[in-house]
Amino acid sequence: MLHEPATPVGKDPAGPYKMRLGIWMFVFYSLFYAGFVAINLLNPLAMGLIVLFGLNLATVYGFALIIVALVEALVYDAMCRKKEAEFARASKQKSARSKSKKGKA
Repeated sequence: MLHEPATPVGKDPAGPYKMRLGIWMFVFYSLFYAGFVAINLLNPLAMGLIVLFGLNLATVYGFALIIVALVEALVYDAMCRKKEAEFARASKQKSARSKSKKGKA
C-alpha cells in the first residue's frame, strides 16, 4: 500500500516568513527562559519569595513560561495563517489576470 500526503506538497511561498517569525519567537522565549535559569543560578533563594496570590516566584515564573509558550503558539499560528491567506489571494489575482489576458488574445 502506497502512503502519500493527503494534500499536494509544493513550495511554500510563506516559508521564509514562517522561518523568520519562528526564529524571533524562539529567541524571545529563550531569553525569557534564560531569566528563569539565571535567577535559579544567581539567587536561588529568590525563587521562594511570595510574589502573587500566595504563590512563590518559582511557581509563578513556571506557569508564566507555560502560558507564554501557549500564547506564542497561538500568535504564530494566527500570523502564519494571515500570511498564507495573503499569498493565496495574490496567487488567485495573478492567475485571474493571466486568464483574462489569454481570453483577450
